Amino acid sequence: MKVVAYSIKSFEKEFLARANQKKHDITLISNPLSPETAIYAEGKDAVVVFTNDNVSAPVINQLADLGIKYIATRSAGTDHIDKEAASLRGIKLANVPVYSPQAIAEHTVALALALNRQVVKAEAHSLHFDFRQDELIGFNFFGKTVGLIGLGYIGRATAAIFNGLGCRVIAYDAFLTESLPGIALVSFDEVLAQSDIISLHAPLTPDTHHLINQATLTKMKDGVMLLNTSRGGLLNTQDVVDALNTGKVGYLGIDVYENEKGLFFEDHEHDHLKDTLLADLMSHPNVLVTPHQAYLTKEALQQIADQTIQNLDQWQQNKCVGKACVCARNCRAAIPVSC
Repeated sequence: MKVVAYSIKSFEKEFLARANQKKHDITLISNPLSPETAIYAEGKDAVVVFTNDNVSAPVINQLADLGIKYIATRSAGTDHIDKEAASLRGIKLANVPVYSPQAIAEHTVALALALNRQVVKAEAHSLHFDFRQDELIGFNFFGKTVGLIGLGYIGRATAAIFNGLGCRVIAYDAFLTESLPGIALVSFDEVLAQSDIISLHAPLTPDTHHLINQATLTKMKDGVMLLNTSRGGLLNTQDVVDALNTGKVGYLGIDVYENEKGLFFEDHEHDHLKDTLLADLMSHPNVLVTPHQAYLTKEALQQIADQTIQNLDQWQQNKCVGKACVCARNCRAAIPVSC
């Protein structure tokens, strides 16, 4: 199969090469997919994209006009893809439904620990040989209540780590009705009201967009720690900034940002104009922002590459990609049929 892969970082190449074993003719380019770069797909069968790529209806129509039949995303989330537009043009879609949930879970807890124990501030002071402890007081996680919103693979992996720290873990998941070992299933409002730490592990959908907003923030404990390693659009960022200013949110750790497209994954240090909302957010000393790196472990990168190549293998054999299928008219068959 002839493929063009967009938004490829240098560190991804070895993992994709190891997974591909020269089975597919894959052109790797660093440019993101956009109306201007869609032309690189001419003569190809499939494109491989990432979360920062423009896979909107106009771009999908461009790809279809160029003969593209398949789009595979190197991510679990698919909110960047217009699935209905792809369905109308007969383009099949696939994602990476599961990859090292421990990678994201561990990064989530790393954010929490770094925020609580003032690791960034302590390191900055130490570099200047300032070893005072006045501004470095944290709290014990042991005995605290951690509330998870979303209990998929990543949510459960996160719960296991917080359980290991001696936390009481509660959770809300719209699709679960029974509690799991070490996790008490409660209502959404109970998670907001009872939790000392709230961690988001939900997909971005019309129902979850701006799930955390002024109204839901008011239901949280004063000084709550809020963590988001899922999708930036789950937070109304301006409302969160306002809550930081009032002390309602005492700590914020995020690996995603609702306006990150065109910003994250690239160096913008010397841009004359900066994102003012993000700059305002990061000006707070109790905020820690990382650049969508929670997935960035060797294990996760290899699993992402392996699943992406497996999706291409299945399509080449005219088979459904099974659980990886994210077509608008979803196909879950495990028999050799076309989705």
